[in-house]
Amino acid sequence: MAAACARSLSKVGWSILESPVVRRSGTGSYLVGNASARVSRRAYGTGSGPGLGSRLLSSLRAGGGRALGCAFLLGGGLSLYQTVRWSVQQHLAEEHSEVPGDGLKLILYQYKTCPFCSKVRAFLDYHGLPYEIVEVNPVMRKEIKWSTYRKVPILMVDGDVQLNDSSVIISSLKTHLIDKKKSMSEILRCYPEMKSVNDRGKEVTEYNNKYWLMLSEDETELLYPEKGMQKEERKWRQWADDWLVHLISPNVYRTTDEALASFDYIVREGKFGSFEGFFAKYVGAAAMFIISKRLKSRHNLQDDVRQDLYKAVNDWVAAIGKKRKFMGGNDPNLADLAVFGVLRVMEGLQAFDDMMENTKVKHWYQRMERATLNHEGRN
Repeated sequence: MAAACARSLSKVGWSILESPVVRRSGTGSYLVGNASARVSRRAYGTGSGPGLGSRLLSSLRAGGGRALGCAFLLGGGLSLYQTVRWSVQQHLAEEHSEVPGDGLKLILYQYKTCPFCSKVRAFLDYHGLPYEIVEVNPVMRKEIKWSTYRKVPILMVDGDVQLNDSSVIISSLKTHLIDKKKSMSEILRCYPEMKSVNDRGKEVTEYNNKYWLMLSEDETELLYPEKGMQKEERKWRQWADDWLVHLISPNVYRTTDEALASFDYIVREGKFGSFEGFFAKYVGAAAMFIISKRLKSRHNLQDDVRQDLYKAVNDWVAAIGKKRKFMGGNDPNLADLAVFGVLRVMEGLQAFDDMMENTKVKHWYQRMERATLNHEGRN
C-alpha cells in the first residue's frame, strides 16, 4: 500500500516536470484545482471568491510548476525511502527472532478458576507462548475422556506429548526453552510418575523431580548466577503447592455469602450447562462451605482463616525482601509465577480484596500482572 502510493506520487512529479508549461486546462492541474477548491470550501465555509488553496495553486501555475513537480517527486521519494526502510527492518527482525517455544503447538485443558491451571497460564503468558485453551466441564469432564489422567491441568504438546501436573508442565517447558536440543519426550522421561495410596486410602499420582529443571551445569549457572537462587526457587514453588493452595478454599468459602459469591464466579467463568450451573451455584456453595470447615481442621488453620492467608502472603513478601522486585531479582522466576498464579484465582472475591488491604503484597502483585500481561519473559 505504502509502496503503491510512493510510486503514484513519483509518477505525478515526473509528469509535471516533463511538461514545459503547466497549462490551466491540463489534466493534472485540473484535478488538483478541483480538489483544492473542494478542500477550500470545506475548510473555510465559503463558496465564492478565490480561497487560500486557489491562490496558492495560481501562484504555482504562474511560474512554480517545476516546484510543484519537485514537491510530488520529493514526496514520492521520501515515501519510497520509508517503505524500503520499514521492509528492511521487518526482514531483519524476522531473521533474528525465534518462534517462542520453538514453534510448539500447545493445548491447555483446564478449569479457569483452578489455581494449578492458573499457575500454568501465568507461565505461558509470561513467556509469550501461544496456546489454545479447552475449558473442561467439571461435572462430566468429557473434554478429557480420552485421557487416563483425569485431573487438570493437562497440556498437550504438538498433539502427541501429554504433560500432567502443573509443576511438571512448567519445569518441562522451562527446560525446553533453555535447551531446545532436548525434545519434550526426552525431558518428560526425567519426571517419572509414582503412584501411591495416601492416608485416606485414596490412590494418588506424584512425579519425581518436578521442581527441578533438567539443565547442564553451565546452563544452570547461567540461569541461577547467585548461590542459593535455585534452592530458593524450588523451596517456594513447593510451598505454593503444599501450603498456599490449601489456603484458597477455606478463605473463598469462609461464610455462606462468600461461598455463594465464589460459586457464582465459578459458574460464570466455567463451562456448565444451565441445570449444572444452577445446581453447582447453590448446592455446590453449600457443600463447599461445609467442606471448607473440614479443610480448616485438616490443615490446622486458625478459626479466622484470613489470618493464615495474611501470614502466608507476608511471609512470601518478606522472603523477596526490599531490595528485589521479584524473588528472581529484576525478573520473575518460577516461584514468582507459581505464587502469582495461585493468588490470582481469588481476584474479584472478598478474600482477594481483604488480602490486598491487609498485607504488603500489592506492589509485587501489580508488577507480576504487568510482567505476564506484557509477556516480559518472551526473550
